[in-house]
Amino acid sequence: MLATPHRLRTSTDFSTTVRSGVRNGRRNLVLYTAPIAADEPSRFGFIVSKAVGNAVTRNLVKRRLREAAALALKTQGTGLAVVVRALPAAASADWEQLLGDFNAALSANRKRLGGTVPPRLPDRIGSTTTEGTLRA
Repeated sequence: MLATPHRLRTSTDFSTTVRSGVRNGRRNLVLYTAPIAADEPSRFGFIVSKAVGNAVTRNLVKRRLREAAALALKTQGTGLAVVVRALPAAASADWEQLLGDFNAALSANRKRLGGTVPPRLPDRIGSTTTEGTLRA
């Protein structure tokens, strides 16, 4: 679970990030990223609709995406507002695929934002050590 300061909570936060940020789509997700003040903690929000699957499947996808966000916070703790929208393909994706899509989309968005974001993320965030805890 992400700590409260690292969560997007209101619909205004979500809509501002989606409308004013950059977007990058992958097979399993679409990631919207907007810069915020460099001294503010990075915040993440998740959109997982019923098109992804039943409640069990949606919650599994959300848990995996939250873990990917928690790993991203270790290297990018400030300066970003991120909304992750899971696509129906995420239901059948494993942890490695979701993490790879998340990292690739976040890296691409950071490049598109240019100098408006604090220090650069490494090419690969996290490792597979948490894989066993997130499998169905």
